[in-house]
Amino acid sequence: MKTSAIREVLEARQVWIYFAAVFAAAGVGLLIPGTETLEGVINPALALMLFVTFLQVPVSALTRALRELRFVGVLLAVNFIAVPVLVLGLVQFLPPDPLIRLGVLMVLLCPCIDYVVTFAHLGRADARLLLAATPVLLIAQMALLPLYLRLFLGAEAAAYVHPGPFIHAFVWLIAIPFVLAALVQVWAASRATGERVSAWLGLAPVPATALVLFVVVAAVVPQLGQTLDSTLSVVPVYVVFAVVAPVVGWAGSRLARLTPEAGRAIAFSAGTRNSLVILPLALAVPGAIPLVPAIIVTQTLTELVAELIYIRLLGKLGGRLS
Repeated sequence: MKTSAIREVLEARQVWIYFAAVFAAAGVGLLIPGTETLEGVINPALALMLFVTFLQVPVSALTRALRELRFVGVLLAVNFIAVPVLVLGLVQFLPPDPLIRLGVLMVLLCPCIDYVVTFAHLGRADARLLLAATPVLLIAQMALLPLYLRLFLGAEAAAYVHPGPFIHAFVWLIAIPFVLAALVQVWAASRATGERVSAWLGLAPVPATALVLFVVVAAVVPQLGQTLDSTLSVVPVYVVFAVVAPVVGWAGSRLARLTPEAGRAIAFSAGTRNSLVILPLALAVPGAIPLVPAIIVTQTLTELVAELIYIRLLGKLGGRLS
C-alpha cells in the first residue's frame, strides 16, 4: 500500500485511534503501578508530535497563508479576544480554589495547534490555512497566556506563573521542531532519499498524537482518585465551552466575510484547545500535581467527544465545498 493511501486511512480513523490510545492508557494506568513516571516522556513525545505536524506545512505555504491577513486576523481575534471573554465568564462558575481556576484557564485560553488540523480537514474546513497558521498561534499563546493568567487570577498568579517553563517550551516544542521540519523539507526537495523519508514521516502525525495521549493519560490516571470531586466540578464548564466557542468562531468568520471553508477552520480552532502542549507547563507549576494535570486531561477527554460532533455539524455550515 502506498504511503498516501496509508495516510488517508490513518486520518479517516484517527478519532477512534485516539480513543483507543486513551482507553489503553487508562487501563495501563489503573493496572500497572508506577506509570506516573511517564511524565518525563511527555515533552519528548510532544516534540516529536509537533515536528511531524510542522513537517506537513511547506515553508512556501506558511508565507502564503500569512498573506491571508483577514483569515489570520480573525483567527487571532477569535482566539485571543472573543474566547478569553467567554472563558472569563465561565470561570465565575468554578470553585474558588485558585489551582482549579488556573488549570481551566491554562487549557481554555490556548488554541490547539496539532490535531485540530486533521479534525478540521475531516470537518471540511480549510485545514491548510489553519495548519500554516499554527506557529503564529503557538507563539501568540506563549506570549499572552502569562498576561491573561495575571489578569484573571490577579496577584495569585504570581506564585504559579514563571517565565522559565514558557521559554523552555518555546525552544524545545516550537523552535527546534520547526527548524528540523524545515531542514527535512529542504532535504526532500533536493534529494530522492529525503523525499522518501519525508513521505514516511508524513504517516507519523496520527500515531505521534496517539502516543502523546497514551503517555499523558497513563501518567495522570493513577492520580485522578485524589482529585475526583474537583475534576468533576469543571466538566460542566468544559461542556458549555465546547458548545459556545465554535459558535463564537463561526460568528466572527461571518462578520469578516470569510469563505465557508475558512469559517469552519476558525470554528474548529475556537473549540479545540492546546491541552497536550500546555500540560508540561502545568506540571512545572508549584503544587500543581495532581490537581492541575487532572483538570487539563479532563478537558482533553471532553474535547475528543466534542470533536466527533464538530466533524458532523461544523462540516455542514455554509454550504458545500465547490
